[in-house]
Amino acid sequence: MTTRDDLALANRLADAAGAAIRPFFRARYDMELKADKSPVTEADRAAEAAIRAILEKERPGDGIIGEEYGSVREDAERVWILDPIDGTRSFIAGRPIFGTLIALTQGGWPTIGIIDQPIARERWAGMSGQPTTFNGKPVRTRACAALEGAGIATTSPHLFGEGDVPHYMALVAAVSGGSPRQGPVYGGDCYNYGLLASGFLDIVIESGLQSYDFAALVPVVEGAGGLMCDWHGEPLTADSEGHVLALGDPARLEDVLEALGSAPGRNHDH
Repeated sequence: MTTRDDLALANRLADAAGAAIRPFFRARYDMELKADKSPVTEADRAAEAAIRAILEKERPGDGIIGEEYGSVREDAERVWILDPIDGTRSFIAGRPIFGTLIALTQGGWPTIGIIDQPIARERWAGMSGQPTTFNGKPVRTRACAALEGAGIATTSPHLFGEGDVPHYMALVAAVSGGSPRQGPVYGGDCYNYGLLASGFLDIVIESGLQSYDFAALVPVVEGAGGLMCDWHGEPLTADSEGHVLALGDPARLEDVLEALGSAPGRNHDH
């Protein structure tokens, strides 16, 4: 069993999830609110169930961590991390900018990542040591010579914790140079990270993410030449607090960290 076998399987998992999701898009379906007040639909559950059925048959020794159906064998060396619909609010609103996230971690590190948009049939695939592909063709992030004027995105400013907002706004101010026309792109969830990998955005910033929200993003962004880290500049792990940065041009990292200032837990002298 090679890494390429795993990548082929990951693509089949995304195919299965997409087939489960498409009949529900802009259609009638059951929906409810979870304990954290986030929405979940029949499509979320159908997609994760489809993925899990394949994994249980073909990789019965691997662990699985999924947003909708919890964890099994999560202490295994190899663990698949699933978010069947990242961006359920966009899905509910009929906006095709949500995505299915599939990651394979080995020893706790993401080695394969898939971002799949099943309506537009757009797929970014990342694998350690290989260039990221978009629908099978290699993609690269773009150079970003300065922070001012950089393309920045986040899903929603309302998702930042109260203590995070001043740091986020400081970064927005540094990027915009006082011009509202240089402000952030809002909406997009995981789709923004695919756009960054393809060279259409320079910075994505979020907080409050879980491992199933970001594990698949790391191989995609970094395989395209970008960098993913937390708001301290540290690598993302299962223990990360969910403060996530993605940079298309790693050369801008210190500029971004400086603009963020005393981000959560950061020393003021950074």
